[in-house]
Amino acid sequence: MKKKKISRVGQILWSVAGLLILGYIALGSWRLGWIQLQDQIRSETEKIYLTRLYYIQNPPEQNIHQQITEKAWQMIPYIGYMKQLLSLEPEIEDVETIQWILKCQAEDENAIDQDGNLVGEETAEAQQVQAQPVVPQMDLSLESLRDFDYLLSNFYTVDSGTMIDANQLNVDDLLSRSMKIDLQTGGPKILIFHTHSQEEFVDSVPGDPATSIVGVGEYLTEQLNAKGIPTIHHDGIYDIINGELDRSNAYEYAEAGVRQILAENPTVEVVIDLHRDGVGEDTHLITEANGKQTAKIMFFNGLSRTRTMGDIDYLYNPYIQDNLSFSFQMQMACEAMYPGFARHIYLRGYRYNLHLMPKSLLIEAGAQTNTVGEMKNAMEVLADTLYRVLVE
Repeated sequence: MKKKKISRVGQILWSVAGLLILGYIALGSWRLGWIQLQDQIRSETEKIYLTRLYYIQNPPEQNIHQQITEKAWQMIPYIGYMKQLLSLEPEIEDVETIQWILKCQAEDENAIDQDGNLVGEETAEAQQVQAQPVVPQMDLSLESLRDFDYLLSNFYTVDSGTMIDANQLNVDDLLSRSMKIDLQTGGPKILIFHTHSQEEFVDSVPGDPATSIVGVGEYLTEQLNAKGIPTIHHDGIYDIINGELDRSNAYEYAEAGVRQILAENPTVEVVIDLHRDGVGEDTHLITEANGKQTAKIMFFNGLSRTRTMGDIDYLYNPYIQDNLSFSFQMQMACEAMYPGFARHIYLRGYRYNLHLMPKSLLIEAGAQTNTVGEMKNAMEVLADTLYRVLVE
């Protein structure tokens, strides 16, 4: 009898010991699971907010640029949109760098404040003289143009924030690329739009688009259609957000809108972003053409390159050489037909949506000190030179 009791007590003790052991194991597993969960939360947080540090400590199986790009797409909506557009995946720095680059691009080109007042410095070319008579035609011989120093000093103004060399400004290459359009097929061939639709002139009627850069773009459209070049004009607004002037994302918004138009009009071969320049109030950019007082224009190229950052992969443009060729051939036509009408081609460091097509132009036409009449005279001359380059 005693042996049976001892045996039962032993079984109970072993059972209790077993339960204690199982409880300890369960508790340990729970604590381990909680620790793992905390580690996972911390890891995911580091991935999002301390991306570089995380991947230094935890080298990924994927390429680091792929990992950073994926997180950037999740955090910033319009970068997700860019993912769908880029056929070549760029190497980017990080989210802060992307935002800084886009901010620089938005502010780089003649910003004005919410009251419409000019902000920042005017370009060096814009600081030139008041009304000028027709100037003698410069030497346009290939021999002279093949001299890089001659070419640079007579045709270009290079912003101090960027750089270019003789390989990129090779006149034989610039002139050899055909800019002709196919008028045998139907459909529109030129699209004109305005990233900055609120730009006005000295005698513009406030709130009347017909007297702003949009109205000037409509007049250019009429001139080109009259010459037999089917042209469409997009008057979309990309620099007014919630009723306020806001250009911080105008180029990104414009790109989305223009891409949709291009998808709906696959025959378009030329894209022109028409702007108005900003100058000091005592500067009047004007010349004489066809016996009329005519606003000067300036072709504007982005190189996707700065001195501090080098080539900007995030602002990749496969058409930089075509863009440079187009603006140079337009400059040559202006010099041959209307000497003094076109200011030097201005080169800056960002992209400005010139990657939309090989034949893309950004044109700074006149300035806020010009009249609407001077601007329309300029569009007549611009239409002539466009016809020379694209058709003749």
